Amino acid sequence: MSVQLLIIILIIGLVAGALSGLVGVGGGIVVVPALIYFLSFSQQQAQGTSLGLLLLPAGFLAVVNYYKQGFVDYRVVGVLALGFIFGSFFGSKVALSLPQETVKKIFAAVMLIVAIKMLFLDRKPS
Repeated sequence: MSVQLLIIILIIGLVAGALSGLVGVGGGIVVVPALIYFLSFSQQQAQGTSLGLLLLPAGFLAVVNYYKQGFVDYRVVGVLALGFIFGSFFGSKVALSLPQETVKKIFAAVMLIVAIKMLFLDRKPS
């Protein structure tokens, strides 16, 4: 692996980590598109690599900071994790059975729907 490639990967990781700590996103929103556009990964390679990143305790220090401020509900985390385990298993099976272009379009549509909802359709907190 070249020094230039290592620097690009490190920058992707730093940006994803900073955004993860700042607003709770990183893997799908930052890492997947960055791997596709800067490293020419396929959609499936980028998604698989991003999921590999999630396997490690990448967000541990950010979670500690949020926990210290009382913003982590471990009961909800446990239930989410259970759903995430099964959902990611079946979702990956589907993604790997589809053509790359289809997966890429699904990924883009999900990001677009979430962005539109957050920008224009979110309810104000009561």
